[in-house]
Amino acid sequence: MEDISLKIHGMTCFLCSITIESSLEKLEGVNKVNVSYSTEKAKLEYDSDKIQLDKIKNVIESLGFLVVGNEEEDDSKEINYDLMQKNKLKNIFIISAILSSPLILAMILGGLGFCHDYIDPNSTTKIGKVIEYVRWRALILHDWRLQFALATPVQFIIGFRFYRNSFYSLRAKVATMDLLVAVGTTTAYFYSLYIVFFQRPSFLYGMRNIYFESSTVIVTLVLLGKYLEAIAKGKTSKAIKTLMGLKAKKARVLRNNIEVEIAIEKLLVGDIVIVRPGEKIPVDGIIIEGTSTVDESMLTGESMPVKKAKKDFVTGASLNKNGSFKFQTTKVGEGTVLSNIIKMVEEAQESKAQIQKITDRICGYFVPFIFFVAVSTFLSWYFIIYHGQLLDVALINAVSVLVVSCPCALGLATPTAIIVGMGKGAQNGILIKNGEDLEKMCKINSVVFDKTGTITVGRPEVTDLIILNKNYGYDEKKIIHIAAAAEKNSEHPIGTAIYENRKEIIDEQSEVIENFQAIPGKGIKAIINGKSVLIGTNKLMEENKINIENAETILDSLQQEGKIAVLMSIDNKLISILALSDKIKDKSEKVVFSLKKMGMDVYILTGDSKKTAFSVASKIGIEKVIAEVKPENKAQVIQNLVNSGKVVAMVGDGINDAPALATANIGFAIGTGTDVAIETGDVILLRDDLSSLPLAIKLSKKTMSKIKQNLFWAFIYNLIGVPVAATGHLNPVLAAAAMGLSSISVLINSLSLKKFEFRI
Repeated sequence: MEDISLKIHGMTCFLCSITIESSLEKLEGVNKVNVSYSTEKAKLEYDSDKIQLDKIKNVIESLGFLVVGNEEEDDSKEINYDLMQKNKLKNIFIISAILSSPLILAMILGGLGFCHDYIDPNSTTKIGKVIEYVRWRALILHDWRLQFALATPVQFIIGFRFYRNSFYSLRAKVATMDLLVAVGTTTAYFYSLYIVFFQRPSFLYGMRNIYFESSTVIVTLVLLGKYLEAIAKGKTSKAIKTLMGLKAKKARVLRNNIEVEIAIEKLLVGDIVIVRPGEKIPVDGIIIEGTSTVDESMLTGESMPVKKAKKDFVTGASLNKNGSFKFQTTKVGEGTVLSNIIKMVEEAQESKAQIQKITDRICGYFVPFIFFVAVSTFLSWYFIIYHGQLLDVALINAVSVLVVSCPCALGLATPTAIIVGMGKGAQNGILIKNGEDLEKMCKINSVVFDKTGTITVGRPEVTDLIILNKNYGYDEKKIIHIAAAAEKNSEHPIGTAIYENRKEIIDEQSEVIENFQAIPGKGIKAIINGKSVLIGTNKLMEENKINIENAETILDSLQQEGKIAVLMSIDNKLISILALSDKIKDKSEKVVFSLKKMGMDVYILTGDSKKTAFSVASKIGIEKVIAEVKPENKAQVIQNLVNSGKVVAMVGDGINDAPALATANIGFAIGTGTDVAIETGDVILLRDDLSSLPLAIKLSKKTMSKIKQNLFWAFIYNLIGVPVAATGHLNPVLAAAAMGLSSISVLINSLSLKKFEFRI
């Protein structure tokens, strides 16, 4: 199976995307199809053994659309094509408006009673005579020959796009908005021709029963609406363009000890890159020389620069502020953090929320229903109300029904809000993987935090070393030395902290470390220079039949202080207690307060002892603590909360958190954590602190609020507009204007999400 994203041009309304989807789904070998009208992209999963990509493109083009390219091709080419199409739409609108203007003027002047077929002889003043002359000469605008000459190119040349799209959509057995416009304008145009050629209106009264102005103005206003919609749609996807613009163009690298400047496309993994003050970091890597402060706000939304030194990770597109440094590239091209963010945001924006899928189904029945209403309107007015008289009134009322209805407003209601909301989140370090996750986020009522690395910094430091029995001949220096050697291969934050104490000495002396074994949730075993060493929890000691009675009082005291206490035995003898303290992340207390204010239940879920967990929880205002849980049992704890009826968010950063993140209704992965956590999480928080968590939930609520507002106004517009038109209270020209405004109002409402303030 292969995945591909195709850029498609020519979609004029939301139902066009349904036309493409329904046609591609019928093809053998095409597994999944998602066509987005708002982003003008088709996301496909297909079996390359059963169907070729060229055939898929041919099917799309046979429907009257143009496949520009795929996501591997140059983005600038796609942007230029978008601009060209937008300019083309603007130009044909201008031409249509120029040709329609005399007809609009005739309609306005006729409605005001300004045009006369004679000059009033009672006018005595010079101004009065001029006005009378102008009123008489304005009658030329009502000449059917002039109106016919102006309306015909608008109807069949400028308006050809509506006929073409209607033909392709009917061939695909899907009715679209283009069909409504084509039928409505054609009805008004040919009825006017019928009057012209069979009832022969006089020169003076040619305007009386013809509706050329309705057909031309409808086409013009629909084009205006589409042009304004194209501008607004461009603004909704501005976040993606902004992220793409962050990429550096050049990089200064060392090749054969010579400094050369190359395009970043030519960078290889392992290259040594030099970055000077004020320059963008081209790709991802690890600093090997130098120190600096780096502005990562373009990725995380965090305005404060971050200090960077040797062995620290730097991200491509972030800005070097002060010092100079060299770094070794670890990821280039599509593998960089920025490229993955762009890809993730694009996929998320093209995804569909559950509420959108419901709207899709409704839109599928929309046009046939409108045709039924239009036909019913015509029959009611012509046969029942006017008893076979006044054909023109019945036709115009039916045309008004066709023109006023707008499936586009319904179709744009959900995806435009999702695109803007997710784009706004991405610009502030919140990556939401798909529309369904965005929708589920606003229903969260319980938040469960992992402790180490999530609430706390995850880099504990050794604060106390207590020798329990000095008769065994071990002093502090020797104990910490053995402990550091034993933890050298540990990946757990506690083990890393112990190793860091004697790192340089251990590395220099090359201690003999044998049979190292990490025991998840309990500690480690190892043989150091022939001595059997255990470092870990009470349970680890008890399982190895080591008496810990003389350590319990000290353990309680340390845990009351909020410290992490681990026991250490050498050759089955309890030697010491190591106490570590992990700093609580900035803003953690403020985040918890904010979540509680939003009505959330807040939990800590940890493998640490209850006393340690409660100590940390009390400092940040959390009352609900689930402690002493093995990593493999964390997912079950989350499942139990979900089974109890709660909508649970799990927040974590480590490998141990991945199952729990997957089990929760929504998994929030801290972006500074492991790749596994990031891959498993539904939402990624790129900031190292937790401040973006409540903001992500608030953004979700605000976005869903906008979607509901959009859907409400789109439905209300059609529920009011269609009956008003059917009862004869809406002119087709006003109906066309209202149709365009409905889509634009939905887009403007979605764009207002850009004003969302990212602060707790």
